[in-house]
Amino acid sequence: MEWEVVIGLEVHAQLSTKSKIFSGASTEFGAEPNTQACAIDLGMPGVLPVLNEKAVEMAVKFALGANAVISPKSVFARKNYFYPDLPKGYQISQFELPIVGKGYLDVMVDSETTKRINITRAHLEEDAGKSLHEDFQGSTGVDLNRAGTPLLEIVSEPDMRSAKEAVAYLKTLHTLVRYLDICDGNMQEGSFRCDANVSVRPKGETKLGTRTELKNINSFRFVERAINYEVERQINVIENGGKITQETRLYDPNKNETRSMRSKEEANDYRYFPDPDLLPLIIPSELIERVKRELPELPQQKRERFMQAYNLSAYDASILVSSKDMAAFYEETVNASKNQPKLAANWIISELLGALNKAGLELNESPISSAQLGQLVERIGDNTISGKIAKTIFEALWNKEGSVDEIIEKRGLKQVTDTGAIEKLIDEIIAANPQQVADYRAGKEKLFGFFVGQAMKLSGGKMNPAQLNDMLKKKLQG
Repeated sequence: MEWEVVIGLEVHAQLSTKSKIFSGASTEFGAEPNTQACAIDLGMPGVLPVLNEKAVEMAVKFALGANAVISPKSVFARKNYFYPDLPKGYQISQFELPIVGKGYLDVMVDSETTKRINITRAHLEEDAGKSLHEDFQGSTGVDLNRAGTPLLEIVSEPDMRSAKEAVAYLKTLHTLVRYLDICDGNMQEGSFRCDANVSVRPKGETKLGTRTELKNINSFRFVERAINYEVERQINVIENGGKITQETRLYDPNKNETRSMRSKEEANDYRYFPDPDLLPLIIPSELIERVKRELPELPQQKRERFMQAYNLSAYDASILVSSKDMAAFYEETVNASKNQPKLAANWIISELLGALNKAGLELNESPISSAQLGQLVERIGDNTISGKIAKTIFEALWNKEGSVDEIIEKRGLKQVTDTGAIEKLIDEIIAANPQQVADYRAGKEKLFGFFVGQAMKLSGGKMNPAQLNDMLKKKLQG
């Protein structure tokens, strides 16, 4: 039987406010445990929550960036459940009337495929604390610093049909919240984390299968691996006569497997009701208009501009706008290269990102600056060096051996463009290889590569490839 995979994602984006969503306590990461949880965060008797206006503005920003409806009136509710890291016994969230309604993101899945993923809703809520198990043998520690931290929970429609599509959507969303400057996107610190709802059904079936929820996955790679494992597990269970249980499962990256955590709750299990301490949230049109005016150039707008202004493919432009820093680095490189946009894009995507990935470095840690890379691209463009020689210079730049021109001068890497010198070298090669010349002229055209190789070898790779090829062809044709 052929199976179809159905995936929906719930993403928790921690909003970049300085204080918590209902109190003035700090949201700074890394403080000593339990030093940033005030009486309001803990729901102590007699305290009243006060809504953080910045969190509301950030939710409005997201709605505008995600082509979504902004609810003129939304309501906060109490979501009741009991865990050690939720001492007041309920979480303040939104249920029936969320601040953000339906929206969508157009996601580039690969170089040729774009897919629209619909967003069901996004709502404001407070985070719980954190249970710690590693350092407490036989016990559990609780750190309540995170309690009350503002979250925007973004819920997609079950529109994704593969782990690849899910990761592409997640990366697009990750890029958007960072461009909007509403979330730092740090997955290691838990400020951008994902729950994946996964089910399978026979191909052609319209009814959804029983889903499982994969909880709190904090890297793109783990999301892909967790979904792929869960899909295979569900298919195996069904094909062997079993039934899928609706449950929450945890992903273990060390064993690359999911395991049952608890049965999946339904909305009525949480006994939602409007929070009596918080008035309905009314969004004035003036606020929406102000936030709209302050919006930065968004990833999709920047991608379209890069495609038009720099004649880039949609795929290359998508890579270059994947972060604000990357986009800025690219445009700085183009300016420094004396306007070589396509060549600059190739060198960033192929060489620089490859080198950074191999070294385990982020773009802001690059040993090569945009100005240096731009100068390298300029020297390729003005035929001072060949693309092959440029790779040698790139390595020297990486190792901090000086500027591009200093390295060219010091190592004697300037490309030979003098036609007389090129002609003389070609004549020497032809004279030294009469049999190969005869074979080429008799129809063995693949031997052309042999002559190019000889010329490059004898010149130390310094010949201008275009000139060499043109002159060599004329000489060989007699």
